[in-house]
Amino acid sequence: MSKSRRAVICLSGGMDSTSLLMRLLAEDRKVYGISFDYGQKHRVELDRLKSNLTYLRQNDIQFDWQLMDLSGLGNLLHSALTDSNWAVPTGHYEHENMKQTVVPNRNAIFASISYSYALSLAIRNNTEIDFCLGVHSGDHAIYPDCRPEFYESIFHAFKIGNWDSDKVHLHLPYLNGDKLSILKEAAVAIEKLGLDFDTVFANTITSYQPDKQGRSHGLTGSDVERVLAFHKFGRRDPIEYVKPWDDVVAEALRLERQFLEDTSYSRRTE
Repeated sequence: MSKSRRAVICLSGGMDSTSLLMRLLAEDRKVYGISFDYGQKHRVELDRLKSNLTYLRQNDIQFDWQLMDLSGLGNLLHSALTDSNWAVPTGHYEHENMKQTVVPNRNAIFASISYSYALSLAIRNNTEIDFCLGVHSGDHAIYPDCRPEFYESIFHAFKIGNWDSDKVHLHLPYLNGDKLSILKEAAVAIEKLGLDFDTVFANTITSYQPDKQGRSHGLTGSDVERVLAFHKFGRRDPIEYVKPWDDVVAEALRLERQFLEDTSYSRRTE
């Protein structure tokens, strides 16, 4: 794969897609970002993304970015992430109750629009382009639309459903990695770009239920996974939580232990 090949990336304003953006920029790619307002309750993620875009521009790093307004979808979709009357569950990221945070067909919708954008750019510029997503192994257990077989199938459908589809290549560099490996790689890319690690990640949010001040909850599955990654990386997460960092880490570790104990018990009784 040529490092100079153009890239379209889905950007949520979360840790994973931001890390992938840093990687692509560090590879000196021509990057085209696309984001979606789909009526998510945690749309503060888009505000954080805009803050990072401002930070990049201040450091003379430019790339194209589009925000798609799909906010009406939120009224149609059955998910704790879009229903204002449905509390986001707490617990470990892979716990069964986290299925409440699945948004039906969300990634298929996003992938379809993003692929269309990538293919249009490739045809317009008579070049090849990478279609990039930050999905990773931690997503596989709860989110069926983050699994390798999903992307293999949907990308195959895109290829057979379009002319010139050989110009677009699926690029999922984190598919078999975890949050910790993503952080480690991001740190290298951020340093290469001459940026500040804490500033980049302070301009992200992973929590599915931030408070009115935009502080992360600390107890939802996405929170716990992020907290544990930073803890294992040996760095304090620069975003603000509703509780002190040490308390947030202690609770995340407790939830991880509880999940592992529950999983171990279930296996012993099968």
